[in-house]
Amino acid sequence: MFRGRSKHNLDAKGRLAIPARFREFLEEKGDDRLMVTNFDKCLWAYTWEDWRVIEEKAVNLPEFNRPAFTYLRYFISGAVECQVKQGRITIPPDLKTIAALKKEVILVGALKKFEVWDKNLWEEEFNRAKINFPEDSQSLAELGI
Repeated sequence: MFRGRSKHNLDAKGRLAIPARFREFLEEKGDDRLMVTNFDKCLWAYTWEDWRVIEEKAVNLPEFNRPAFTYLRYFISGAVECQVKQGRITIPPDLKTIAALKKEVILVGALKKFEVWDKNLWEEEFNRAKINFPEDSQSLAELGI
């Protein structure tokens, strides 16, 4: 699974180093591809295998359902296959713009995926999460967590 947080820098060409522990997880999966897409104020990166599960569910969504086609238009259409080469991926310019990524980024492990955040946006989000955690963790108890 993708775990932990780490700081990284994007180079001028949008290349991002993938932490060794994330690369090890990809090697366990037997694949060196990540599917990267836009979500909220960050990017989400999935293994190819986990992305295929998402696609298989999405293909069966009702065609004339507004939330379904919004999901397809925003989340699914944003997905780009990024090959890990020499321990790095290249973030496509449009995804870099959508997530407002500058030079300093934070990679955030989220088990089946990891998130790529602009450092400043991550600090804002993390502070919000820290404030909301006590209340939100009570709601998670209902889910057995």
